Amino acid sequence: MKFAFEDNFAGVQANLDVYIDAVFASLDSEFLVMPRGVGFVEYATFARGYEALKQATNNFRAVTPATVIPAVFEIPMACIVLRCMLGFTPPEWAYYATQKTAVEIPQNAVRTLDRQIRIQPETPIAQDGGVTAQRINALIVAACQILNEGSPFVAPNGRTTSCYSGRSVCYVAL
Repeated sequence: MKFAFEDNFAGVQANLDVYIDAVFASLDSEFLVMPRGVGFVEYATFARGYEALKQATNNFRAVTPATVIPAVFEIPMACIVLRCMLGFTPPEWAYYATQKTAVEIPQNAVRTLDRQIRIQPETPIAQDGGVTAQRINALIVAACQILNEGSPFVAPNGRTTSCYSGRSVCYVAL
């Protein structure tokens, strides 16, 4: 079957239905052809991490380091779920957490952690107080802080300011 770009304009006009069928026959879902290497996370695995985080935080009502840290060390996929909730790439999360907690989290370290979790999503992480555990704790502290603060207030003039103080909203005239 020929495609429209393989024919001249008159030929396309004369056989429009044939070319439409050719285009639709060639369409594939990118999800079906997405590479699924070792680090690919299946939906069911991600869902288990989500459910572990949801259960640990009482349906996300108590997103605190005290509730999240044990869940992440027990079911590491919960760490990936938390990162996805933030909308951060691993390096962005490391940078943010370093700024908020003063714990140095190199980008390569968080990329390695992220990959290890994706490869072994249900292998518990040792809470041995080592550097990796300290970094995970800092990532979680920063994540809980940003999730509890909420989004910044954007004034009609486009200027922003923090609009949350704990759990109460404060409006600031800019």
